[in-house]
Amino acid sequence: MTTTLAEPAEARATAPASPGGRYRWVICALLFASTTICYIDRQIFGLLKPTLDAEFGWSETAYGDIVAAFSLMYAFGYLLGGRLMDRIGVRAGLGIAVFGWSLAAAAHGLMSSVLGFKIARGALGITEGGNFPASIKAVREWFPPQERAFATGIFNAGSNIGAIVTPVSLPFIVALVGWRAAFLIAGGLGLIWLVLWLRFYELPERQQRLSAEELAYIRQGDDAPAEPVKWLSLLRYRGTWAYVVGMLMTSPVWWFYLNWVPGFLHDRFGIDMMGSIGPLVAIYLIADIGSIAGGWLSSRMIRGGMRPVPARLATMLLMALCPIPVAFIAGVSSLWPAVMLIALAAAGHQGMSANLYTLASDTVPSRGVSSVIGIGGFAAGIMGMFVAMAVGRILDATGGNYAVLFLSAALAYPLAVLAMALILRRSRAATASTPEP
Repeated sequence: MTTTLAEPAEARATAPASPGGRYRWVICALLFASTTICYIDRQIFGLLKPTLDAEFGWSETAYGDIVAAFSLMYAFGYLLGGRLMDRIGVRAGLGIAVFGWSLAAAAHGLMSSVLGFKIARGALGITEGGNFPASIKAVREWFPPQERAFATGIFNAGSNIGAIVTPVSLPFIVALVGWRAAFLIAGGLGLIWLVLWLRFYELPERQQRLSAEELAYIRQGDDAPAEPVKWLSLLRYRGTWAYVVGMLMTSPVWWFYLNWVPGFLHDRFGIDMMGSIGPLVAIYLIADIGSIAGGWLSSRMIRGGMRPVPARLATMLLMALCPIPVAFIAGVSSLWPAVMLIALAAAGHQGMSANLYTLASDTVPSRGVSSVIGIGGFAAGIMGMFVAMAVGRILDATGGNYAVLFLSAALAYPLAVLAMALILRRSRAATASTPEP
């Protein structure tokens, strides 16, 4: 089995060259915006759960099956979207994805049955699956190794901003124009973003707004092959398997938070949509801090001389400790202590996620990064489908007891880091002695 790519010499440099410009951060801002919109479109459904339950009389099982439809199609969206980005490029690929998910988000406002919502959620899933493969590939193209985790942490923080903006604005939008119009408004945001994306994004070598000095800074130490990489050949890289395992074990937990935490707060503490604004803003604001801090920490370690893979793993281990206290949430009887436990777990997830995504770009060829992101996302989506179906049935069977669910969520992260470290152990030994061509 191929171990990993040689870690770029630039990543081990002690004195990086001057960047000579900051246009790459404009690209990061666009990726941040697309991720924010992605999560606005995604989270509206979870926040409307009590409203939709009351209007349509859904059971937890029915709701879980709708979420599972999203997860299933999201899996295929990741897999196909990852390959699409490597084939046609990020500019066209992400543009197509955002256009598609904007239409799918708006379509939710036309649905009135479980089947209809399954179709709309499935369409949203398969199109949103392109966002992260495209974003990771764009970061790989636009940032040198020592900045990638930080840039990933910033754009990944958009998921939390979306999760903050939505609960703040949604109650007022629903009160003014109804829940159906809320989906239509959300869909319109993506079309606005698309205009900006097509105006400002291009490959660094083709971007006239980019200075020659900044291009040289981006490309220093980048020895990745330019030729396309065959899909199946990516399975020879240990980095691929480490990324897949990490996604498989942690992403379904994050989706559990997105889809069921509003319902948990409603069932456990009796708060309505308006009352959930403060708790949800706190959860995802703290998660934002975790995302940026996790990306910054591993980048700081690399600038200090640590190799990229050990730096990512060390940071992920620290982040994996944050979700452990949420295992004890069943014994918490007050709202805000429970909110803080969930917030700490969410921060740990996001800090770990920033490094997990970057781990793929550190360990596989540049032309295969989106495909690897897609493979991992496919695995996570399939697992997420079964997890969503299981969550709904567990809650129906236990009368809404979340204890075992939060316990499982707490344990997933340290186990994931352990598994990834075991997979990459031989990789680190190999790159320390005989770098792979």
